[in-house]
Amino acid sequence: MSDQQKNPNQEAEQDLNSEAQNEAVEELLEPEAELLEAEAENDELAKALEDVAQYKEAALRAQADAQNVRRRAEQDVEKAHKFGLEKFAKAVINVADNLERALTSAADTGEADPVREGVELTLKDLLETLARFEIKAVDPHGEPFNPELHQAMTMVPNPELEPNTVMDVVQKGYTLHGRLLRPAMVVVSSAA
Repeated sequence: MSDQQKNPNQEAEQDLNSEAQNEAVEELLEPEAELLEAEAENDELAKALEDVAQYKEAALRAQADAQNVRRRAEQDVEKAHKFGLEKFAKAVINVADNLERALTSAADTGEADPVREGVELTLKDLLETLARFEIKAVDPHGEPFNPELHQAMTMVPNPELEPNTVMDVVQKGYTLHGRLLRPAMVVVSSAA
């Protein structure tokens, strides 16, 4: 009987020893398992932080792109307001040219001529209207030649003027908000 009593006791002791050994092994492996879990969490955290940085960069780029698009659209609208009259202005300055030619060709007799007065008043009113819309005449008579605003029709030797001075204006030029609509056609002096 004692063998039978020993056997259950021995078995119980062995079970206790096995459990104790398993617990000891688990306790020894527990920090390593925690480290592995922590490393896995750190890897996940690092990947999540990388993703966050990428998303943040993408959001900042999208925001900058949106601001650029908004700014360009505002500039386009501003230009459209400023220069939307360009075609119309080019047509109207031809009317001003014709009125000036009519005044030049009409003989000034010194007497009151109602037609001449009407043309003068019409031209004056037209030029004032053009000025209200920032359409300005370029009449460079006596100024140095500027290829950005003038178109030289010919060069004439003239010892009285410095070379490259506008001697005569064949046709006035015009600008719209400082932007050239039509260059002034001019005769330029050259060295004798």
